[in-house]
Amino acid sequence: MSKLFIIKIGGNVLDNPAALSAFLKDFAAIKEPKILIHGGGKIATRLGDQLGIESKYINGRRITDAQTLDVVTMVYGGLVNKQIVATLQTLACNAMGVTGADGNLIKAVKRPVKDIDYGFVGDIKQDSVNTSLLSSLLNQNIVPVFAPLTHADGSMLNTNADTIASVLAVALSKQFDVRLIFCFEKKGVLMDVNDQNSVITHLPRKRYDELLPQGVFADGILPKLENAYAAIQTGVKEVLIGEAKDLLKNTGPVTEGTLITL
Repeated sequence: MSKLFIIKIGGNVLDNPAALSAFLKDFAAIKEPKILIHGGGKIATRLGDQLGIESKYINGRRITDAQTLDVVTMVYGGLVNKQIVATLQTLACNAMGVTGADGNLIKAVKRPVKDIDYGFVGDIKQDSVNTSLLSSLLNQNIVPVFAPLTHADGSMLNTNADTIASVLAVALSKQFDVRLIFCFEKKGVLMDVNDQNSVITHLPRKRYDELLPQGVFADGILPKLENAYAAIQTGVKEVLIGEAKDLLKNTGPVTEGTLITL
């Protein structure tokens, strides 16, 4: 099987024009088939504030009411996605910006209300990816750039970008040798969140289970880790969490950052 890199970019990198520009140059330089998934929560929050739409969170997760859904659809699927695609085109990377609704690429279900009503938020089942269309795009040297939006019953749904990356990696692992890479502003998973040199270079599941009760992992890294282990357990060969500026190293045989294994 041919190699496929599925790369998620988020955090402070999207909010930093210089860092984003450098990252996209490196991303465009990757020769193998690739897919990019991006976030954009901070930008959505800023625009919402300008429009007088307050961002609401519970346990660090955004509540997506009807007004907020309009904002995230505009920001994720429009502003951020198309700026990334336009930049990649200048770098001779034939990118195509998509959401889950485009070509029915990712179907979802609206998250059911339990203790908390998260609103228009999508949960994805593993069999909900249109792998035949994605494979066709990749075989034509088209680079899909996913905004963190899915769809169900005629509505767009705000969907965690880490989850989209993980689900895509699992779905495509039957056709490609997939390396899933989560890129952000830190060098990897840290033992001490205030010490960039405390990278955990290898984090098998047993070690993660030992460290979790000790409060080692910051809240923001936990969804990445859970998605990483879910991907590894269901067919993805390699998952790596690392700094955006190390992207090219992390597509090679000798990597920086944190390697996730069973």
